[in-house]
Amino acid sequence: MRASGLGPREAREERHRPGPQRSASGQERVTVTSLPPPPHLLKQRGSYDPPRSPDQLPVVFPRNQTEPNQEPEKPRRPGPSHPMAGLNPAQLGKGNTDYFLTSGDKIRFFFEKGVFDKEGNFLVPPENSINKIGHALHAHDPVFKRITHSPQVQELIKSLGLEVPVVVQSMYIFKQPHFGGEVTPHQDATFLHTKPLGRVLGVWIALEDATLENGCLWFIPGSHTDGISRRMVRVQVGSVGCTNFIGSEQVYEDSHFIPTPIHKGGLILIHGEVVHKSELNRSAHSRHAYTFHLMESKGTHWSQDNWLQPTPELPFPLLYT
Repeated sequence: MRASGLGPREAREERHRPGPQRSASGQERVTVTSLPPPPHLLKQRGSYDPPRSPDQLPVVFPRNQTEPNQEPEKPRRPGPSHPMAGLNPAQLGKGNTDYFLTSGDKIRFFFEKGVFDKEGNFLVPPENSINKIGHALHAHDPVFKRITHSPQVQELIKSLGLEVPVVVQSMYIFKQPHFGGEVTPHQDATFLHTKPLGRVLGVWIALEDATLENGCLWFIPGSHTDGISRRMVRVQVGSVGCTNFIGSEQVYEDSHFIPTPIHKGGLILIHGEVVHKSELNRSAHSRHAYTFHLMESKGTHWSQDNWLQPTPELPFPLLYT
């Protein structure tokens, strides 16, 4: 797979130019292109009214749309240890691990840390409590399905040389104002492992401006060449599924990270082994994003102990249509 060499220091917004760009030294840059924002801005309980123009912000809750004969997945009543939504599912309470582990083929809601009191009552407005929605928007929501398989995305991925890419997961991330959670340094391949490595690619679309103040992404340039030092694996403890980390967690110097602020409508490609993070959102502005992960399935083995597994109801769908 040729989708490698992400150098966030050199990231630039390249509108309507989906192919990878190179610097004067020949190093491949972060690919940033322009896509229209999602057109579905729906009125739902706990959501904002639909904006009157595409330039206004998207609604808080995307439609929880399922297949015609499938019951819609509803958010559960939150308890004190309701699952949080960051990229470290090991932080989930044991009683809610199954809610996370069985979310790969569904649309489910995950809450920010610290938004409930000890009795499970909201400490913030409910519409500001969601960290993310995942992990099968690309399959069950018609708008996100259309964006994921859009001609722009397909052209971009083909330009990188991927032959048989499949979509493994998708998320709508809110990064709420004032307390949108920090995402600690990590590599996506820690959670989405393949043999060989180098077969996972993240597609991150900014639905609002991502700035230094509201929690833009930060990367360590060149870190995609160092492999991974640990994995999160799915294990069975008796009749209960859970997750565990194997290997050692690396400590990264803050000075090694380069920020990648990006305007609404921009797109960032994220190599599966590049180290990246985002800071706590302390600003008054949210930082909505839609992101999904692809795997080059040709000649690739998807690790059977990954937390996320294809199901008979939802095998990993082909990207190209």
